[in-house]
Amino acid sequence: MAKKIGLLILIIFLSIIFASIYGFLHNQISYSISTEYFTEFKFEQFWSVKYTLDFPRMSAGLIGIASTWWFGLLIGLIIGIVGLFQPTAKIMWKSSFGAIIRILGIAIGIGIAGILVGQFLISNLNANWNLPAELNDRKSFLTAGTMHNFSYLGGVIGLIYGIIYQLKIKKANAQQRTELKNNYFLR
Repeated sequence: MAKKIGLLILIIFLSIIFASIYGFLHNQISYSISTEYFTEFKFEQFWSVKYTLDFPRMSAGLIGIASTWWFGLLIGLIIGIVGLFQPTAKIMWKSSFGAIIRILGIAIGIGIAGILVGQFLISNLNANWNLPAELNDRKSFLTAGTMHNFSYLGGVIGLIYGIIYQLKIKKANAQQRTELKNNYFLR
C-alpha cells in the first residue's frame, strides 16, 4: 500500500505539472487569437488593475498556470484515488497515467473545437453579450473566450472518461484473474 500512496502523490504532482503546462500554452494560443481578451478582461480579472507590465505574453502564460494548476490537482486526486483500487501498483500507474494523458488529449481536442465554435458560431451571434465597451475585435474576443470555456468542459469530459478508462482496466484485470484461476482449477 505504501507504494500506491507514493504513486498517488506522484500522479497528483504530474497532473498539476501537465495542467500548468497546458494552461501556459493554451493562453499563448488564445493570446494570439485575441490580445484584447487579456488586456480588457483576463489581466484585470487576475490582478484587479489595468495591465501595465512589459511582458504581456508571459503574463498571459502565468495566468494560464494560475487558471489550471488547481484543476490538475483535482484531476490528479480523483484519478489517483480511483487508481488505488487497481490490484497492483504497476496497474495503478498504467491506468492512472493513461487516464491523465487521455484527459489532456480530450481537453486539447475540445479546446480546438471551442476555437471553431467561437469563430464560426458564437462570434456571429447578434446577442447582447456583457463585453468590455472598448473592444476593437469582438469576434476574436468571443473566439478566445469560447476556447477557454470549451477547454474547461474538455477537462470535465476528460475526467469522466479517465475514470471510465480506469474502471475498464480494473474490470479487465479482474476477468483475467478469474479466467486464470478457472483454468488452473480445471487442470
